[in-house]
Amino acid sequence: MAMLQFFIAVDVTVVNVALPSIGADFGVDGHALTWVVVGYTITGGGLLMLGGRLGDVLGRRRVLLLGTTVFGAASLLAGLAPSFALLVTARLLQGAGEAIALPAAMSVIVLMFPEGPRRSRALSVWAAVASCGLVLGFVVSGFITELLGWRWIFLVSVPFILVVLLAAIFLLPGERPVGRTPLDLPGSFLLVAAPLLFTFGVVEAGEGNGTTSWLAPVALAGAAVAGALFVGVERRSRNPLVPLRFFRNQPRVLANFATALVSAALSTSFLLFTYYLQDRLGASPVQAGVTMLPLAVSLIAASVLVPRVLERWGARLCVLAGICCTALAMAAIALVSHFGATGLAMIPAMVFIAAGMGLGIVGLQYIAVTDVTEEDAGIASGVQRAADQLGGSTGITLYVGIGFAPALNGTDPFLASSFLALAGLAVAGFVAWRISVPTAVTAESIS
Repeated sequence: MAMLQFFIAVDVTVVNVALPSIGADFGVDGHALTWVVVGYTITGGGLLMLGGRLGDVLGRRRVLLLGTTVFGAASLLAGLAPSFALLVTARLLQGAGEAIALPAAMSVIVLMFPEGPRRSRALSVWAAVASCGLVLGFVVSGFITELLGWRWIFLVSVPFILVVLLAAIFLLPGERPVGRTPLDLPGSFLLVAAPLLFTFGVVEAGEGNGTTSWLAPVALAGAAVAGALFVGVERRSRNPLVPLRFFRNQPRVLANFATALVSAALSTSFLLFTYYLQDRLGASPVQAGVTMLPLAVSLIAASVLVPRVLERWGARLCVLAGICCTALAMAAIALVSHFGATGLAMIPAMVFIAAGMGLGIVGLQYIAVTDVTEEDAGIASGVQRAADQLGGSTGITLYVGIGFAPALNGTDPFLASSFLALAGLAVAGFVAWRISVPTAVTAESIS
């Protein structure tokens, strides 16, 4: 499960450093290249809850194998794509494969480990592997792009995906499907359409092109309509994608909302690191990747320490500490960029990001899957993952998209993006403070 999580996480960020090479090969500009990144994360995040529901209905092992197969085949297609349109299609399929496979994998872990220290350790490993995959995607992308070519950033994962498939076949027990329950396909479509339209609208608004300015308000209005229709569909559906009663659990709702806000800042920090090192300082892809190694090392250290801290402090205090660390990181990024310091000056921010990701995301994951049962483990996992991934995508769209928009020419983009992220983290801190963790869960976490 961790190997699958790692390579899926790598694919979220591995394309960033390779984007200029991809654009040069296919003759497309930066505006079109945005969809190579955002299309994958939004499609994956929007379909995650459908993937969670599939696992509950059809059996987690069967759905895990299906999603992993789709992801591996799409990775192969992306590496061999003869055109840009086919590459984007492959990235959308990668997102779909992730959405099907990851909720099943996470629900397997949740059901294997009981609430308490064992589950907190398991989720810490799960989150740390994802974090390392996100960071190492930046690190290895530079080496692979310069030495082998950008196509290998996709092809390198194919053999490992085959290992995951074989291991899942032989190690995971089979399950009987719960029944032939109809799936909420309209809800799934709307959940993908809303963030895609929102992203398109924000990007178009930031471009400031007079000839296409009408597209921005139309897309944003379409996003609002799709969101409202999604709520209406879920209320009327006999088998909703996410039963609205699922959100009657206040700690679960607040934890997922806070997850989206924290993930937005964390995802923004990754891009700000890369942009500062390459665009502001002129570092090569390999130099930028090496400079970000302290972030990867810090994440590994956090994976070792966070389980102990979670057991001693409890989930809510860990979340608040993680949010504070992330806020300190964003403030450090703003200061370093303002004074034009060297890349080494970003190391404190990287350490704070690792602490924020370890403490904040793991604590929120623990709260978000508290009190789950066999019937709703997949939904709980899918909602949590969707909040994490859609939050990250939305954060990049808003914080980086607005901060670096041509329409804001003359404003320091790093300062603007960091300020927006800090505002989101302030809201996340208030939400986390309002989370009331059940007494039994707190006791188990501390024991």
